[in-house]
Amino acid sequence: MAHADSTTSSGASGTPATSPGQAGYKQTGYKQELARELGWYASFSIAFGFVSIATGIFTAYGSVLNTSGPRGIWAWPIVVVGQLAVALIFGALAARIPISGYAYQWVSRIVGPVWGWIMGWISFAFLGVVVVAVDYTIASTILPELFRYQGTTQNAWFITAIVILLQAILVAASTRATHRVNNVAVTMQLIGMISLTVLLFVVGAVTGKLDFGTLFEAAPAEAAGYYALGDMTQAGPFALAFLLGAFTIVGFESAANLAEETKEPARVIPKAMAQAVISLGVLGFLFLIAVTALAGDPAELAQSDTPVATVITAVLGSVVGKMLLVLVVLSIFSCGLVITLSGTRLVWAMSRDERFPGWQALRKVNRRRGTPLNASIFMLVVAQVVLLAFSGSTDALFELFSAATLLPAIIYASTVVMYIRKRKSLPPSQGFTLGRWEMPVIVVASVWLAYELLLFRDESFRNPWLYVLLLFAIGAVYFLYLLATRGRAGMSMPEMADIDRELDQESDGESDGEVSDGGAPLSDAGRPAGGGR
Repeated sequence: MAHADSTTSSGASGTPATSPGQAGYKQTGYKQELARELGWYASFSIAFGFVSIATGIFTAYGSVLNTSGPRGIWAWPIVVVGQLAVALIFGALAARIPISGYAYQWVSRIVGPVWGWIMGWISFAFLGVVVVAVDYTIASTILPELFRYQGTTQNAWFITAIVILLQAILVAASTRATHRVNNVAVTMQLIGMISLTVLLFVVGAVTGKLDFGTLFEAAPAEAAGYYALGDMTQAGPFALAFLLGAFTIVGFESAANLAEETKEPARVIPKAMAQAVISLGVLGFLFLIAVTALAGDPAELAQSDTPVATVITAVLGSVVGKMLLVLVVLSIFSCGLVITLSGTRLVWAMSRDERFPGWQALRKVNRRRGTPLNASIFMLVVAQVVLLAFSGSTDALFELFSAATLLPAIIYASTVVMYIRKRKSLPPSQGFTLGRWEMPVIVVASVWLAYELLLFRDESFRNPWLYVLLLFAIGAVYFLYLLATRGRAGMSMPEMADIDRELDQESDGESDGEVSDGGAPLSDAGRPAGGGR
């Protein structure tokens, strides 16, 4: 049924936004409720802002120094190649089904709604924890260094809670303002990271502090057995180095989660995701080389709470060091903002299909704001609960960082497996295809993801696995409720045959069935085909 505070408008005019090529999106069975106003740079900024090398490297570099030594940075380009292959597969799916909800929608429509719901819940769990992992970095490591005060678990919890609240308010208040803030932050991060990297190389070379021999040192890790794979419960030193890239180069798929707000998403989103991974990969590796070559004594540097800032301050002075910290704060805030935005859209997309707890309220779009206001508030509550769960831990940052690396690995691997099995029966692409590169891309993505998942056998990831299993258990309870009250047939998605036909027609004409006021296609019996009650 329609809701008094929901809207189909994209602005004050009350008219849905349209764009060239939008006719093909009628296959979704949904009416246009969110403004379609994002161009290429906004889409690129979403992917770039979520990945945020300033955030990832600043957060995880110290862990890599301790477990893998400076030599560990050579795992970075391997991760970039693997994640680029994943991004290309995601782009091929986004070009075929450009709908908010990304993997949830793709798997639901291609494999089935049961597996799609599971994928949606895992994605929700990832977004719920990663925003806390990102924002906790500001409070636990950056602000104490910037303002020279003693960080504690109590003040870290309080500051993180405030940061999460500010991000949620902005996302709930205005999508346009959110994108403007993110665009500015991403532009500043690009300019700042490029300038900083160049400065480090130039000043390091002039002062004679650059030592590229450091790039090949193992200490403080053990040199013996450095490249060994490890045993059943222990990964080798170099293997653990992959976690730096695996934690950082994630979230590029957030651009696909805003497909219904992007102009020509089938063409724009795959390009934006791939370009974000490539640019972040190259810039991030150059920055890692500069910082590591200027590290001095790696074992001593590994003891610093903020090793990246320590290097920059030593080379460029305290003023530039503090400017870097301000840049990192802006980058992390932008990253958390994009995560909150992406999580809100996923919850809203699943609620629109009546597949999420409290969907009656969470599927509404606020008429005045043009945003899923209730879904934004819900993501705020979830983030605060996750933060509270980790607030008493003295190792909260590592546990959050580990869980935020494990969950996307599961999402990526599951989606790639689905693509491999169903690629011959996918709907036609509307703007991007892998063509003759499909098999090489699949091989690279598969090998990389299999290797990445094996890293999490290390006993240090015990608590993150427990967190993941707990979230799965909570989701399983609700999923069993859905099956008991609706059955598998009651969770069906629009038929792929109907999607193919509408795509082939590429017409603005009416679909074969009526459309309910809730936006879902109606069956002959008048019940929403998407499984509504």
